[in-house]
Amino acid sequence: MEVLSWWHRNSPHYGKDALICDGAVRSGKTFCMSLSFILWSFYAFDGADLALCGKTINSLRRNMVTPVIPLLHSLGFSCREKLSRNILLVSCGEVTNRFYLFGGKDEGSASLIQGMTLSGVLFDEVALMPRSFVEQAMARCSVQGSRFWFNCNPEHPEHWFYNEWIKQERRKNALHLHFMMEDNPSLSDKVRRRYERLYSGVFYERFVLGKWVAVYGAVYPFMAQESMYCKPPQDGFDSYAVSCDYGTVNPTSAGLWGRRQGVWYRLDEYYFDSRKEGYQRTDEEHYKALCELVGDRRVSIVTVDPSAASFIEVIRRHKRFAVRPANNQVVNGIRRVSQALKDGSIKICSNCSAARREFSLYKWDSARREDVPVKENDHAMDDIRYFVTTIMDGGKSTFAVAAGR
Repeated sequence: MEVLSWWHRNSPHYGKDALICDGAVRSGKTFCMSLSFILWSFYAFDGADLALCGKTINSLRRNMVTPVIPLLHSLGFSCREKLSRNILLVSCGEVTNRFYLFGGKDEGSASLIQGMTLSGVLFDEVALMPRSFVEQAMARCSVQGSRFWFNCNPEHPEHWFYNEWIKQERRKNALHLHFMMEDNPSLSDKVRRRYERLYSGVFYERFVLGKWVAVYGAVYPFMAQESMYCKPPQDGFDSYAVSCDYGTVNPTSAGLWGRRQGVWYRLDEYYFDSRKEGYQRTDEEHYKALCELVGDRRVSIVTVDPSAASFIEVIRRHKRFAVRPANNQVVNGIRRVSQALKDGSIKICSNCSAARREFSLYKWDSARREDVPVKENDHAMDDIRYFVTTIMDGGKSTFAVAAGR
């Protein structure tokens, strides 16, 4: 209710210049903020230009624009999207305001918003945006009465937004509201408990407890339990896949995956450590090992570390497998792997000894002021991450997986 009314003249927060909503996932902050932002624009302006900013325009439409439009219609507003220009036109009676959609995915995004004059800006998942983009968008808000709206899930406690805004909310004249899952009236206790089971370690503290905490300890602490591993099923697979993290001096790790009854099993692996073996293998030798790993199984795609251009080219030239460079977002990928392991959508077979060894050794780099794992014992870990982010999340349903570095 504070989010929906802080901008009203009768609110004790009316004089604030900004609203910050952070905290747990699925706590309702994005939905109520998007509705309030649009209602406020009609309370304060007529014919105004405002900005809705997300990590990407697609994610912004999915998370914010598409859910709020039906509710606006039910309240008597009319909405019209100009998709080619990324504009949402919202009207109520004789008043129409324009909402421009922007993606703030990298440092170059700041140039997209230069030159505009805005009456307000909303940043959805501001902690995922570069500071240059956020500050350029705020600089556009020169209209009298303009305000800043921010929401995000917690990140590292050294994050610029946490230090510049949340820790300095009074100096910034901002209203800071911390959300928990219990604040979302549409989230049942059963669903909330399911989310609590999905996360562990730092991700539990951030996404369930809503804390800005530093990473520490094992990346996948729950994989120390023997129950997290299983024997390889013998049959019943409807798809196969291979993910690849490729290395020359560093190890190459490849994982063969099979899908059975909606669950992906890491059935077998290829792991070659040139330092341990005392010699290096060529791209052709790694390709031969990949073929031996796959055997006579029908594989649709191999996803490979995007930096391994020469190995990707070798796979293409042999024309047996389609090949796709892997999605290499590390922290978000680790989060997705953690979820997939805990909800059982992927399972690691007990014969995958290299993966089991790395699960026990893969640690967060606590000396860094950002979220990064130690660059050791991470080759099978990268292989598994590529599989989840490229094949499970973004690919087709039938593939082959190999990994190495």
